[in-house]
Amino acid sequence: MTTTDKPTGPKATSCVGVYWRRLRRVPTSLIISLGVVTLFLFTAIFGPWIAPYRYSEQISASRAQPPSAIHWFGTDQFGRDIFSRIVVGTRDVFATAGSATLVSVLLGLCLGLFSGYHGGLVDEVIMRLLDVILSLPELILAMVVLGTLGPSRLNIVLVVGIVYTPRVARVVRSVVLDVKTKAFVEAALLRGETGLYILSHEILPTVLPTLAVEASMRFTYAIFLVASLGFLGLGAKPPSADWGLMVGEAREWFRRAPWMLLFPAGAIALLVVGLSFLSDGLHRLLLPGGVSAG
Repeated sequence: MTTTDKPTGPKATSCVGVYWRRLRRVPTSLIISLGVVTLFLFTAIFGPWIAPYRYSEQISASRAQPPSAIHWFGTDQFGRDIFSRIVVGTRDVFATAGSATLVSVLLGLCLGLFSGYHGGLVDEVIMRLLDVILSLPELILAMVVLGTLGPSRLNIVLVVGIVYTPRVARVVRSVVLDVKTKAFVEAALLRGETGLYILSHEILPTVLPTLAVEASMRFTYAIFLVASLGFLGLGAKPPSADWGLMVGEAREWFRRAPWMLLFPAGAIALLVVGLSFLSDGLHRLLLPGGVSAG
């Protein structure tokens, strides 16, 4: 067969065509959510240059001022511009929750591949250990660990990553259990390929679409959990622009200055909802009728 006879081109074109047809059926709301998430991502990258004030700058003459042309989202009890703090804090949200999601995806992928492929006693032991973690409420588990280790950015990333590792591992394992009985895996075994080769070259490419959907969902929950820890005082410390911390500090001022709480809480809600719709869109695009991210 000559190089012009290879089926790679038509096959690749067919695959692109399938995804394009699925993309055309995506609801408008999912396109809007993509725009919302992209806007937040842009803000996270360029936030320090977009913010009209420094996030920690205190203007004593403008304490607890309502939204205005000068301070779009108003100011807090220290005279700090809330809009600037939300804009700058977007980077911390993406960095912390994104790093935690990366930890959970990498650990869950390794455990899910290893457990699902080998099966037997190895699978049973790993799954029962992960079930122990799953049996504990996520927020309580994170609070206990952070209360023991102490709150820090690194500890938050590790704790949140470990909390969501079991869910990623179970989803990956379910795909591996289905794929490892397929003909192309059995053909690789007959060729004498090693287990590592089969996992990395035969099974992993099949797992990736499901993993992408699950990662987007875990990122959504990680943002909410990180914000919850900040609200409880177990996350970033003042004068950080962490959104959860901002909501926690504004509780006592809600009656007098409700904008101090509503704007950072609204930013959390908008980003979480946008990511949830985006995750649903990825599921429809990559896994129509397939494994659900749980």
